[in-house]
Amino acid sequence: MSLSNNLRKYLVMGSQNCKRDPQVILKEAIEGGITAFQYREKGPGSLTGKEKLELGARLREICKAHDVLFFINDDLDLAEPLKADGIHVGQEDEHVEKVRELFQDKIIGLSVSNTAELLQSPIDKVDYLGAGPIFSTQTKKDAKPVTGTEWVKVLKHSFPDLPIVGIGGIHPGNAAAVIESGASGVAVVSAITHSKDIKKAIAEL
Repeated sequence: MSLSNNLRKYLVMGSQNCKRDPQVILKEAIEGGITAFQYREKGPGSLTGKEKLELGARLREICKAHDVLFFINDDLDLAEPLKADGIHVGQEDEHVEKVRELFQDKIIGLSVSNTAELLQSPIDKVDYLGAGPIFSTQTKKDAKPVTGTEWVKVLKHSFPDLPIVGIGGIHPGNAAAVIESGASGVAVVSAITHSKDIKKAIAEL
C-alpha cells in the first residue's frame, strides 16, 4: 500500500484524549478501519516518564499486530524504544533537518499552517505534510488560525507528489470536503476518541 493510502484515516491520540482505556479505543479504531496511528501523549493530564513509555509500548504492539502505521509526535526519545514507523513534528518542535539526520529510515511528517511556515520548511526532507487546522478545534488549546480546505489545495498544487493530511476539527460531517480538496487523508482526535460508535465514525470519515 502506498504512503498516501496508509495515511487515509489517521488517528492521533494520547491517554489525555480518552475517557476510556486507550488500548480499547485503539483496537476498536483499527477494527473500524484506521490506517495510521500517532501516539501524542501531550498536554494537561498526559502521562510522563515510565508510564508514557509503557502505554506507548502497548499501543505500538496493537498497531504492529494489525499492520497499522505507528507514529510518534515529536517525542524523539520514544522513536527507537517504540520502534516507530514514523515521526510527526510541528513548527515549534525539533527541526526537521535534524530529525531526518537522526532517523533516515523513518517516515517524517511536518505540520504547516501558512505560507510563512511553508517557506521556512525544508519540504524535501519530509514524506508528508500535515495541513491545518482546517476547521476550528477544541483539542489543541494553542491551535493556530483556521486554514480552511483552500490551504490543502494550495499545498497540493505546490507539491503534487507529496501526501497531504488534513487535521483540525475534522469529523464525519466535513471529512469529505477535505479529501475532495486534494488531501490523501484526514487526521482526527476527538471524532474517534469521544465517539459512542467508533466504527461508524471511521466508516464516515
